[in-house]
Amino acid sequence: MGRRLITQKRGKGGPVWTATTRGAAVSSYADYYATEGRTIGGEVVELINDPARSAVIARIVLDNGVQEDIIAAEGIHVGQRVQQGDEAGTEIGNIKTLMNCPEGCPVFNIEKNPGDGGNLVRSSGMYALILTKEKDIVYVKMPSGNIVQLRPESRATIGVVGAGGRKDKPFVKAGKGYWAMRARHKKYPIVRAIAKNALNHPFGGANHHPGKSKSTSRNAPPGRKVGDIASSRTGRRKKN
Repeated sequence: MGRRLITQKRGKGGPVWTATTRGAAVSSYADYYATEGRTIGGEVVELINDPARSAVIARIVLDNGVQEDIIAAEGIHVGQRVQQGDEAGTEIGNIKTLMNCPEGCPVFNIEKNPGDGGNLVRSSGMYALILTKEKDIVYVKMPSGNIVQLRPESRATIGVVGAGGRKDKPFVKAGKGYWAMRARHKKYPIVRAIAKNALNHPFGGANHHPGKSKSTSRNAPPGRKVGDIASSRTGRRKKN
């Protein structure tokens, strides 16, 4: 019997792939103005490289002495003053509730539920757009293109997640790509099915012939009718 296909191995893993122990800091909004009920300022005192995430962490000390570590926005620097609260400006790096952000404003590190500290749109170079606002709902367009409905009291940071040029640097050699994929438990490298042996994949075999077709007959029973149903063609389209 042949080995399982790579698609059947997806999701297999265990605690060895947990990356939380390598994190430099826990990113979360502080609960200061939920109790004080006012806008407060702070200063960026340090930018921290976190090996457990693709973004950069900004350490902020607020005017009331509270320290918080949040996802850094593209363009902020050490010594910059930021504001947090409903009356904060729309400058990059400020934190506001969604109902107080203007429509079309790019935001990131959005709270899914008010007070959870932020858990949406946190990868480097990512941002979401505020589309429209109603009385109890704010419609936000995510980086994937999906439009989600969020509570107006949820907080978010204005701007784009920092380190957006991370993917511009090439891996240069295969070893760098290997360790990058291994850290995220990616199935890498991926061998083409047609290049495998016959026992490893239905498409494999000598002379690299296509082997078994991906297409399924329209008259097949329900248990077999999966994949491409009665497709006229499959695979790459040939260049003329």
